[in-house]
Amino acid sequence: LPARSRTVGELLAPTSPFDKKCGRENWTVAFAPDGSYFAWSQGHRIVKLVPWSQCLNNFLLHGTKNVANSISTRLPRQNSDSGQKNKPCEHIIDCGDIVWSLAFGSSVPEKQSRCVNIEWHRFKFGQDQLLLATGLNNGRIKIWDVYTGKLLLNLMDHTEVVRDLTFAPDGSLILVSASRDKTLRVWDLKDDGNMMKVLRGHQNWVYGCAFSPDSSILCSVGASKAVFLWDMDKYSMIRKLEGHHNDVVACEFSPDGALLATASYDTRVYVWDPYIGVILMDFGHLFPPPTPIFAGGANDRWVRSVSFSHDGLHIASLADDKMVRFWRIDEEYPVQVAPLNNGLCCTFSTDGSVLAAGQVYTFPSTPPEIFKTQDGSVYFWATPRQVSSLQHLCRMAIRRVMPTSQVKNLPIPSKVVEFLCYQI
Repeated sequence: LPARSRTVGELLAPTSPFDKKCGRENWTVAFAPDGSYFAWSQGHRIVKLVPWSQCLNNFLLHGTKNVANSISTRLPRQNSDSGQKNKPCEHIIDCGDIVWSLAFGSSVPEKQSRCVNIEWHRFKFGQDQLLLATGLNNGRIKIWDVYTGKLLLNLMDHTEVVRDLTFAPDGSLILVSASRDKTLRVWDLKDDGNMMKVLRGHQNWVYGCAFSPDSSILCSVGASKAVFLWDMDKYSMIRKLEGHHNDVVACEFSPDGALLATASYDTRVYVWDPYIGVILMDFGHLFPPPTPIFAGGANDRWVRSVSFSHDGLHIASLADDKMVRFWRIDEEYPVQVAPLNNGLCCTFSTDGSVLAAGQVYTFPSTPPEIFKTQDGSVYFWATPRQVSSLQHLCRMAIRRVMPTSQVKNLPIPSKVVEFLCYQI
């Protein structure tokens, strides 16, 4: 039997019976790339930003309960005129509409905008810039300064819900948005939020998107079994990955870019080699596994979210059977589990030591995308920890710079090639 994951803590949304802005819809959670902040959509229009180190300190001081109260009294609201720009402080942001997606982005000044002949910018992003993008129910994307809580940009082009957001990890401040309007849109925040490209190809809702670690490939997933890979230099589709039997709702690359995990309503998480489109691992959440005709219909093991740990060895999945599962990429069954009623979203902390998950409540007879959050809270668990083998660390170092085709041409024994390609 898999081990039970240890609860680290929880962040509870405040009760506000007279505040109509808090509708308790907790759709998304996110950690800043440098680990300084944690953000979650705690209610209808509200996003809360809290310093992650102070969250952990409160977990240690107060245990797992009453965390929201301790944080609210210990973390002061940031005053934009205080001059303490880089001191992590709590912010409560009213986004004006239901928040479906969050993404942190940080800039690298020497990374130039892709737009040519730029002589003037409204915003000049510095080395210490940290932004939060929020995707809204009305199709808008709002960009906030994390340190001050100020609204910087209001991006308007989508015509439906912005279901997911992802920044390019290279610090270029390229943002990609996935929407129910069946498109992905590419925005250049260093060019004052100019929309650079519309990626078309999905025939139905787009649920999620994720960049590869080198920012060269984008994966997008959506309804009707869709898993697409895009070349982000040419803005063209590379290939479609075929294998799921129902809507695909989440995706994430491994830290070395050699693997891609996708989660689907067909009760499965697939781990792919994105370079050749082959399924390497199949993590099932319903036993016995449903046949394709049943996997394509309704069941009570829909997988809602998937996240890759930063050690490149573990994957977390969250499903409708009230369980969070931690998997090793080289084992068939979960290594740890944790209970969570009506979970929807999960993500690993920046250092991989904690998994955060948002909780929702599903009313009977509602469509799968229509939820009301039970309490708008977030729960945290300690993740499986072990020292990575030297072989695995070497494999990750090689795969960060070598696609599968190059690895297979190396003059090395076939067993080593299989190991480097995650085939054993």
